[in-house]
Amino acid sequence: MLIDRKLISKLRGELGNKKIVFTNGCFDILHAGHVRYLTAAKNFGDVLIVGLNTDESVRKLKGATRPVNNQDDRAEVLLGLKAVDHVIFFGEDTAENLIAELQPDIYVKGGDYTLETLPEAKIVQSYGGRVELVKLVEGKSTTNIIKKIFSS
Repeated sequence: MLIDRKLISKLRGELGNKKIVFTNGCFDILHAGHVRYLTAAKNFGDVLIVGLNTDESVRKLKGATRPVNNQDDRAEVLLGLKAVDHVIFFGEDTAENLIAELQPDIYVKGGDYTLETLPEAKIVQSYGGRVELVKLVEGKSTTNIIKKIFSS
């Protein structure tokens, strides 16, 4: 379900004692690496909530030609995955504010980060949450897909 950010506290209440897992990203052209990552994230708890970068924030992070797919399409594809329960849009450079609002039990990011390089880690740890880093699938990325398309 696509969740309005203003309703985070209501969602948190509705989920009760379920273990909430949160991750975030652009998820522009979904590929096997994304699916494996999101499945691994869901396995840490009961409910997986994905913070999805808005189109504007993706352009800021990835450049003027991105995203390839708009935020509504990206959200629909994510919500079609078995592992994903909820999607929330966010437009900031990092998910720090969203994490502070949601306070998930577990925050998951890719293994290309460390606790020291992950800005959100301090917030998660400040309220007693846990950070999990999931190994990325070698060679699987949206950037690689785009390069392959344009080199053909």
